[in-house]
Amino acid sequence: MGQRTSDTRGITFEDAVVPKENVLGGEGNGFKLAMKAFDRTRPIVAAAATGVAKRALDESVKYSLQRKTMGVFIAEHQAVSQMLANMAIDVEAATLLMLRAAQGTDDGILAPYDASIAKAYAADAAMRCSTDAVQIFGGNGYNKEYPVEKLMRDAKIYQIYEGTAQIQRLIIAREILMKAKMMNQ
Repeated sequence: MGQRTSDTRGITFEDAVVPKENVLGGEGNGFKLAMKAFDRTRPIVAAAATGVAKRALDESVKYSLQRKTMGVFIAEHQAVSQMLANMAIDVEAATLLMLRAAQGTDDGILAPYDASIAKAYAADAAMRCSTDAVQIFGGNGYNKEYPVEKLMRDAKIYQIYEGTAQIQRLIIAREILMKAKMMNQ
């Protein structure tokens, strides 16, 4: 599908022996270490997804000001202008959420709540914006001659890697409930 330049593969280790001095964080702590790493990398994924959403918006604005139907630019049709507005809202919100999560990372604060919200929202925004871009382009949006079909293919992976959209929501809910329980003690 998308991100064809990323040659991603699964690997399996069978009967692999890791010397004690090469074990990171101690035996049995690998999952915790990986989760902490995700808190640092999810804002980066959010930034990339936000970039896809922004490109989808930019391409849609440009195309809608060039393409005419019924004697007017398609940008002047209410349905298209509403889609453009929703795309802009998504891009702005994703940008702000990503910046908040990135600032926490820069400040040395591991914040799974902020990182997961930024990643989940930006990934969903990229998918919504790229889907809307294909719709705005009409039949041309499905065509490889135009950039939006690639954006739609590329957007999907952001809802999957670094934790699926559903996993992000579990993390967010866990953090909300943990804070609520602490306040009620």
